[in-house]
Amino acid sequence: MNRFSIRAAVVGTSLLAISACDTAYPVTVIGENGMVFRGAATNTFLYGGSFQATNGNAVCTGTYDKFADISTVSFPVVCNTGLRGVGTAFFQSETAGSGFVTMSDGSRWQFIFGRGALAI
Repeated sequence: MNRFSIRAAVVGTSLLAISACDTAYPVTVIGENGMVFRGAATNTFLYGGSFQATNGNAVCTGTYDKFADISTVSFPVVCNTGLRGVGTAFFQSETAGSGFVTMSDGSRWQFIFGRGALAI
């Protein structure tokens, strides 16, 4: 194996290892009328993150891009019921925080993610 092949193999292996650094954590969402959605979110090292939560009937999802300052992130939310919204998450750490979503029907949902989501 020549020097170029060895470097290419090392770089390729390193990129695969980095891209495999996904972190998953629980999410709980509470709507204005008391409906509770439960699900999970995943942060990926290079690309940002995504979430999915359900109340047993409706399923809502969203994604966000990775930014240098990960303390606050805005993201679109789409539900299979036709509702849409815009959420804002405030990260206390890489896998914990809270936020809110303003939905297209005017309702405002709150959410918590990380270990605290399990207590709700």
